[in-house]
Amino acid sequence: MAARGRFGRLVAASALGIAALAAVPAGAEPVTYVLDPTHSFVHFEVLHFGTSTSRGRFGPVTGTVVLDRAAGRGETALRVATGSIDTGLRIFDSRIRQADLLATEEHPEAFFVARNFRFDGDRLAEVRGEFTLRGVSQPLSLRALRFGCRAAPEGEVCGGDFEGELLRSEFGITFGLPLVANRVRLVVQVEGLRQ
Repeated sequence: MAARGRFGRLVAASALGIAALAAVPAGAEPVTYVLDPTHSFVHFEVLHFGTSTSRGRFGPVTGTVVLDRAAGRGETALRVATGSIDTGLRIFDSRIRQADLLATEEHPEAFFVARNFRFDGDRLAEVRGEFTLRGVSQPLSLRALRFGCRAAPEGEVCGGDFEGELLRSEFGITFGLPLVANRVRLVVQVEGLRQ
């Protein structure tokens, strides 16, 4: 009788162990995350008349990120409404939406598509892809300032802050040069929920 009790406990413990292993994703299996619109935005900075820095943001950013940390691969497809610009000044936002700057009526969305992910161990370190603005596509590299994952009631959440730079003239945005700088710093803040 005692042997059966021990055997039963051993079977139960084994079943729990197998269930726990089944809950862990396979190492080489890609995982898809859908961006959370409450935590995903593009922030920008540009030097204004050589004195102060103009700042603003676009968003929310929508899209998906697929990570295969074991294989060191990933891909993403993100989009953001160009008309969502928010500098804190409505009149400035309205001016930036005009045809000689963002041309938001003709080009209502900007896109970032990437398949070149660089990992430092299992931590995402850099994403290289193609950014499309005003119908013009250019290479864009986003370096991870931070990246991490956490458990949440709704499931695993991964995200971080990614920094990059672009020259606005490469997208046909030349108004105000050189008084307003050509170089634009981007900080892309994203969080995604595992599907």
